[in-house]
Amino acid sequence: MLVITMVSLYSCSSETTSEPMLIVKFQFDPNQARLNNLGQPSTVAPGNSAQTPIFNLISSHYLEMAPNANTQLGQGTILYHAPETTAGGANAIDFNQSKIVSQGETFLKIPLKDVLAGTYQWMRVSLSYQNYQISVKASSGTDYEGTLASFVGFNTYISTFNIADYSFPVNANKAQGYWAFGLNDVNYSTWGQAAPGATTVPNPLNATSPIPAGSCVVTGRFPTDLVIDGTETKDVVITLSLSINNSFEWHEVNADGKYEPSANENVVDMGLRGLVPTYVK
Repeated sequence: MLVITMVSLYSCSSETTSEPMLIVKFQFDPNQARLNNLGQPSTVAPGNSAQTPIFNLISSHYLEMAPNANTQLGQGTILYHAPETTAGGANAIDFNQSKIVSQGETFLKIPLKDVLAGTYQWMRVSLSYQNYQISVKASSGTDYEGTLASFVGFNTYISTFNIADYSFPVNANKAQGYWAFGLNDVNYSTWGQAAPGATTVPNPLNATSPIPAGSCVVTGRFPTDLVIDGTETKDVVITLSLSINNSFEWHEVNADGKYEPSANENVVDMGLRGLVPTYVK
Protein backbone atom coordinates (compact mmCIF):
# COMPACT_ATOMS: atom_id res chain seq x y z
CA MET A 1 0.00 0.00 0.00
CA LEU A 2 2.82 2.38 0.88
CA VAL A 3 4.58 1.78 -2.43
CA ILE A 4 1.40 2.33 -4.43
CA THR A 5 0.68 5.60 -2.61
CA MET A 6 4.19 6.95 -3.21
CA VAL A 7 4.05 6.14 -6.92
CA SER A 8 0.66 7.78 -7.21
CA LEU A 9 1.84 10.96 -5.47
CA TYR A 10 4.95 11.15 -7.64
CA SER A 11 2.90 10.77 -10.81
CA CYS A 12 0.59 13.64 -9.81
CA SER A 13 3.43 15.95 -8.82
CA SER A 14 5.21 15.37 -12.15
CA GLU A 15 2.30 16.58 -14.26
CA THR A 16 2.78 19.98 -15.91
CA THR A 17 0.24 22.15 -17.63
CA SER A 18 1.43 23.90 -20.76
CA GLU A 19 0.04 27.37 -21.42
CA PRO A 20 -1.32 28.22 -24.86
CA MET A 21 1.14 29.99 -27.16
CA LEU A 22 1.05 32.24 -30.19
CA ILE A 23 3.31 30.66 -32.82
CA VAL A 24 4.41 32.32 -36.06
CA LYS A 25 5.89 30.51 -39.08
CA PHE A 26 6.78 31.45 -42.66
CA GLN A 27 5.76 29.85 -45.94
CA PHE A 28 7.00 30.62 -49.47
CA ASP A 29 4.45 30.38 -52.27
CA PRO A 30 5.57 30.53 -55.93
CA ASN A 31 1.95 30.61 -57.14
CA GLN A 32 0.63 33.37 -54.90
CA ALA A 33 -0.44 36.61 -56.57
CA ARG A 34 2.41 38.91 -57.61
CA LEU A 35 1.61 42.35 -56.19
CA ASN A 36 3.03 45.87 -56.46
CA ASN A 37 3.63 48.40 -53.69
CA LEU A 38 -0.10 49.15 -53.45
CA GLY A 39 -1.06 45.49 -53.14
CA GLN A 40 -2.41 45.32 -56.70
CA PRO A 41 -1.60 42.60 -59.28
CA SER A 42 1.64 43.37 -61.07
CA THR A 43 3.51 42.10 -64.12
CA VAL A 44 7.22 42.30 -64.87
CA ALA A 45 8.15 45.77 -66.15
CA PRO A 46 8.96 46.17 -69.87
CA GLY A 47 12.66 45.68 -70.51
CA ASN A 48 13.03 43.55 -67.40
CA SER A 49 12.87 39.85 -66.71
CA ALA A 50 12.33 37.88 -63.52
CA GLN A 51 12.54 34.44 -61.98
CA THR A 52 10.98 32.69 -59.03
CA PRO A 53 13.80 31.79 -56.63
CA ILE A 54 14.05 28.71 -54.45
CA PHE A 55 13.96 30.04 -50.91
CA ASN A 56 16.24 28.75 -48.17
CA LEU A 57 15.92 31.23 -45.31
CA ILE A 58 14.09 34.35 -44.13
CA SER A 59 14.27 36.80 -41.25
CA SER A 60 11.93 39.49 -39.98
CA HIS A 61 12.64 42.67 -38.06
CA TYR A 62 9.13 43.39 -36.80
CA LEU A 63 5.73 41.72 -36.47
CA GLU A 64 2.49 43.54 -35.74
CA MET A 65 -1.22 42.71 -35.81
CA ALA A 66 -3.59 45.54 -36.73
CA PRO A 67 -7.30 45.66 -35.78
CA ASN A 68 -8.41 47.47 -38.93
CA ALA A 69 -7.31 49.37 -42.04
CA ASN A 70 -7.05 52.67 -40.16
CA THR A 71 -4.60 51.38 -37.56
CA GLN A 72 -1.36 53.26 -38.10
CA LEU A 73 1.96 51.44 -38.19
CA GLY A 74 3.12 50.96 -34.60
CA GLN A 75 -0.35 51.42 -33.13
CA GLY A 76 -1.41 47.79 -33.42
CA THR A 77 -0.29 44.90 -31.21
CA ILE A 78 3.46 44.52 -31.63
CA LEU A 79 4.47 40.88 -31.33
CA TYR A 80 8.18 41.14 -32.08
CA HIS A 81 10.94 43.69 -32.59
CA ALA A 82 14.42 42.44 -33.47
CA PRO A 83 17.59 43.77 -31.80
CA GLU A 84 19.10 46.94 -33.24
CA THR A 85 22.51 48.57 -32.94
CA THR A 86 24.41 51.81 -33.62
CA ALA A 87 27.72 49.99 -34.16
CA GLY A 88 27.75 51.18 -37.78
CA GLY A 89 26.74 54.76 -36.97
CA ALA A 90 23.02 55.23 -37.59
CA ASN A 91 20.51 52.91 -35.93
CA ALA A 92 20.25 49.60 -37.79
CA ILE A 93 19.06 46.03 -37.52
CA ASP A 94 21.75 43.92 -35.84
CA PHE A 95 22.20 41.08 -38.32
CA ASN A 96 24.37 39.12 -35.88
CA GLN A 97 21.37 38.83 -33.54
CA SER A 98 18.71 38.26 -36.19
CA LYS A 99 16.67 35.08 -36.01
CA ILE A 100 16.82 33.32 -39.38
CA VAL A 101 14.48 30.43 -40.19
CA SER A 102 13.47 28.14 -43.02
CA GLN A 103 9.95 27.41 -44.25
CA GLY A 104 7.76 25.87 -41.56
CA GLU A 105 10.25 26.51 -38.77
CA THR A 106 8.97 28.44 -35.76
CA PHE A 107 10.06 32.07 -35.96
CA LEU A 108 8.18 33.33 -32.89
CA LYS A 109 6.60 31.60 -29.90
CA ILE A 110 5.14 33.72 -27.11
CA PRO A 111 2.46 33.10 -24.45
CA LEU A 112 -1.01 34.06 -25.63
CA LYS A 113 -1.58 35.75 -22.27
CA ASP A 114 0.97 38.36 -23.38
CA VAL A 115 -1.03 39.20 -26.53
CA LEU A 116 -3.59 41.98 -26.19
CA ALA A 117 -7.11 40.60 -26.51
CA GLY A 118 -8.96 41.92 -29.53
CA THR A 119 -10.08 41.35 -33.09
CA TYR A 120 -7.37 41.60 -35.75
CA GLN A 121 -7.88 41.95 -39.50
CA TRP A 122 -4.33 42.65 -40.72
CA MET A 123 -0.79 41.42 -40.27
CA ARG A 124 2.32 43.55 -40.80
CA VAL A 125 5.69 41.89 -41.32
CA SER A 126 8.88 43.91 -41.65
CA LEU A 127 11.21 41.57 -43.54
CA SER A 128 14.94 41.99 -43.21
CA TYR A 129 16.88 39.12 -44.82
CA GLN A 130 16.34 36.59 -47.60
CA ASN A 131 18.52 33.70 -48.72
CA TYR A 132 17.63 31.81 -51.89
CA GLN A 133 18.82 29.98 -54.98
CA ILE A 134 18.73 31.59 -58.42
CA SER A 135 19.91 30.64 -61.88
CA VAL A 136 22.49 32.73 -63.75
CA LYS A 137 23.93 32.60 -67.24
CA ALA A 138 27.68 32.97 -67.68
CA SER A 139 29.40 34.69 -70.63
CA SER A 140 30.19 31.20 -71.96
CA GLY A 141 26.47 30.54 -72.27
CA THR A 142 26.50 28.00 -69.44
CA ASP A 143 23.75 28.18 -66.80
CA TYR A 144 24.76 27.95 -63.16
CA GLU A 145 22.94 27.84 -59.84
CA GLY A 146 23.95 30.19 -57.08
CA THR A 147 22.98 31.46 -53.63
CA LEU A 148 21.89 35.04 -53.12
CA ALA A 149 21.62 36.87 -49.80
CA SER A 150 19.35 39.89 -49.90
CA PHE A 151 19.10 42.50 -47.13
CA VAL A 152 15.77 44.30 -47.45
CA GLY A 153 15.39 45.92 -44.02
CA PHE A 154 15.46 49.70 -43.57
CA ASN A 155 19.13 49.57 -42.52
CA THR A 156 21.25 46.60 -41.43
CA TYR A 157 24.55 46.46 -39.58
CA ILE A 158 26.54 43.52 -40.96
CA SER A 159 29.90 42.35 -39.63
CA THR A 160 30.87 39.25 -41.62
CA PHE A 161 28.37 36.80 -43.07
CA ASN A 162 28.60 33.62 -45.12
CA ILE A 163 26.58 32.22 -47.99
CA ALA A 164 27.41 28.86 -49.48
CA ASP A 165 31.22 28.65 -49.24
CA TYR A 166 31.80 32.40 -49.48
CA SER A 167 32.59 34.90 -46.74
CA PHE A 168 31.63 38.58 -47.02
CA PRO A 169 33.33 40.93 -44.52
CA VAL A 170 31.28 44.13 -44.40
CA ASN A 171 31.55 45.71 -40.93
CA ALA A 172 29.19 48.54 -41.84
CA ASN A 173 25.58 49.56 -42.20
CA LYS A 174 23.87 48.64 -45.45
CA ALA A 175 20.68 50.24 -46.72
CA GLN A 176 17.74 48.32 -48.12
CA GLY A 177 18.71 46.51 -51.32
CA TYR A 178 22.24 45.32 -50.45
CA TRP A 179 22.91 41.84 -51.81
CA ALA A 180 25.68 39.26 -52.16
CA PHE A 181 25.93 36.26 -54.45
CA GLY A 182 28.03 33.15 -54.88
CA LEU A 183 27.96 30.33 -57.42
CA ASN A 184 27.51 26.82 -56.08
CA ASP A 185 29.92 24.91 -58.33
CA VAL A 186 32.33 27.58 -59.59
CA ASN A 187 34.60 29.84 -57.58
CA TYR A 188 32.79 33.13 -58.16
CA SER A 189 31.16 35.66 -55.86
CA THR A 190 30.06 39.27 -56.07
CA TRP A 191 27.87 41.84 -54.32
CA GLY A 192 25.87 44.94 -55.16
CA GLN A 193 23.30 47.50 -54.07
CA ALA A 194 19.88 48.02 -55.62
CA ALA A 195 18.74 51.59 -56.13
CA PRO A 196 16.85 53.34 -53.29
CA GLY A 197 13.14 52.63 -53.46
CA ALA A 198 13.56 49.76 -55.92
CA THR A 199 12.50 47.03 -53.49
CA THR A 200 8.79 46.22 -53.79
CA VAL A 201 6.93 46.27 -50.47
CA PRO A 202 3.22 45.45 -50.96
CA ASN A 203 0.95 47.51 -48.71
CA PRO A 204 -2.78 47.35 -49.59
CA LEU A 205 -3.38 49.90 -46.81
CA ASN A 206 -1.27 52.64 -48.37
CA ALA A 207 -4.25 55.05 -48.54
CA THR A 208 -5.15 54.71 -44.86
CA SER A 209 -1.98 53.44 -43.19
CA PRO A 210 1.20 54.15 -45.16
CA ILE A 211 4.64 52.79 -44.28
CA PRO A 212 7.94 54.74 -44.19
CA ALA A 213 9.96 54.85 -47.40
CA GLY A 214 12.83 52.36 -47.35
CA SER A 215 11.15 50.02 -44.89
CA CYS A 216 10.03 46.52 -45.79
CA VAL A 217 6.74 46.28 -43.92
CA VAL A 218 4.69 43.89 -46.04
CA THR A 219 0.98 43.98 -45.15
CA GLY A 220 -1.68 41.30 -45.63
CA ARG A 221 -5.22 40.60 -44.43
CA PHE A 222 -6.38 37.50 -42.62
CA PRO A 223 -9.07 35.68 -44.66
CA THR A 224 -11.23 35.81 -41.52
CA ASP A 225 -10.68 38.05 -38.51
CA LEU A 226 -8.39 36.65 -35.85
CA VAL A 227 -10.06 36.97 -32.45
CA ILE A 228 -7.96 36.74 -29.30
CA ASP A 229 -10.25 36.83 -26.26
CA GLY A 230 -7.88 35.75 -23.51
CA THR A 231 -9.65 32.46 -22.81
CA GLU A 232 -7.72 30.33 -25.33
CA THR A 233 -6.69 26.89 -24.15
CA LYS A 234 -4.87 25.85 -27.33
CA ASP A 235 -2.03 27.34 -29.34
CA VAL A 236 -2.79 29.82 -32.11
CA VAL A 237 -0.50 29.16 -35.09
CA ILE A 238 -0.11 31.96 -37.65
CA THR A 239 1.39 31.10 -41.04
CA LEU A 240 2.77 34.03 -43.02
CA SER A 241 2.57 33.02 -46.67
CA LEU A 242 4.88 35.17 -48.78
CA SER A 243 4.61 35.45 -52.55
CA ILE A 244 7.91 34.62 -54.26
CA ASN A 245 6.23 34.75 -57.68
CA ASN A 246 8.94 36.20 -59.99
CA SER A 247 10.29 38.11 -56.99
CA PHE A 248 13.88 38.36 -58.32
CA GLU A 249 13.86 40.90 -61.16
CA TRP A 250 16.61 42.40 -63.29
CA HIS A 251 17.00 44.72 -66.28
CA GLU A 252 17.71 42.79 -69.47
CA VAL A 253 20.65 43.57 -71.76
CA ASN A 254 20.29 40.35 -73.73
CA ALA A 255 16.56 39.71 -74.02
CA ASP A 256 16.68 35.98 -73.35
CA GLY A 257 14.91 35.74 -69.98
CA LYS A 258 18.11 34.71 -68.21
CA TYR A 259 20.00 36.70 -65.58
CA GLU A 260 23.47 37.49 -66.96
CA PRO A 261 25.72 39.45 -64.55
CA SER A 262 28.57 39.24 -67.08
CA ALA A 263 26.44 41.29 -69.51
CA ASN A 264 25.94 43.99 -66.84
CA GLU A 265 22.33 43.00 -66.23
CA ASN A 266 21.52 44.84 -63.00
CA VAL A 267 19.25 43.63 -60.22
CA VAL A 268 16.30 46.01 -59.89
CA ASP A 269 14.03 44.28 -57.37
CA MET A 270 14.32 41.62 -54.67
CA GLY A 271 11.12 42.41 -52.77
CA LEU A 272 8.62 39.76 -51.79
CA ARG A 273 5.39 40.09 -53.73
CA GLY A 274 2.62 39.80 -51.20
CA LEU A 275 1.53 38.45 -47.83
CA VAL A 276 -1.39 36.18 -46.98
CA PRO A 277 -1.57 35.45 -43.24
CA THR A 278 -3.66 32.51 -42.05
CA TYR A 279 -4.17 30.97 -38.62
CA VAL A 280 -5.22 27.79 -36.89
CA LYS A 281 -6.74 27.93 -33.41
